Amino acid sequence: MSAGVEVWLVRHGETEWSLSGAHTSRTDIPLTEHGRKRAEELREFLKGTHFDAVLTSPMQRARETCSIAGLGKQAVVDDGLKEWNYGIYEGKTTKQIRETEPGWNVWQNEIHDGETVEQVGERADAVITRALADAKAAGETQGRVALFAHAHILRILAARWMGLEARAGRLLALGTGSVSRLGWERETRVLATWNRGFEE
Repeated sequence: MSAGVEVWLVRHGETEWSLSGAHTSRTDIPLTEHGRKRAEELREFLKGTHFDAVLTSPMQRARETCSIAGLGKQAVVDDGLKEWNYGIYEGKTTKQIRETEPGWNVWQNEIHDGETVEQVGERADAVITRALADAKAAGETQGRVALFAHAHILRILAARWMGLEARAGRLLALGTGSVSRLGWERETRVLATWNRGFEE
């Protein structure tokens, strides 16, 4: 790996809705006890790692994870890290949605009253630009930036980092409380590590 800012992706810990598989975007719910425990484990994992910038989604579950993980004081809220707006599908599982829309898939079907995958990709691009700019402002060309957010936005952000279409995020499963790292191979943006700490 060559010189370049690393972007660390941290998905928030477990919530009641992530446990059930319900699509959770604008609904602001807290972590479960298990989710808080996982955030404590993240604190141990991240201890001693310096970040030139920390950005977090404004949602409680992401901010809580960031705070318990020990980076809350450094964190700056970025609305671009909000989860995909699922519109009328908010709070429903894929199984529930398919009872009235057979074969429905968040990556392929229209999201009524919500965002398209391309719109989420545009937000992800803006977050990447900001993250790299924040590292540069800190005077670092080989620094680290941490992003605390949600499964779909982080999967899409990783796809966009690698120059893939936003929809390619469907290929990147991401567990709660996981840590992933985006980096470089020479001048090429690559996936360095993915979904570390995933729990079934």
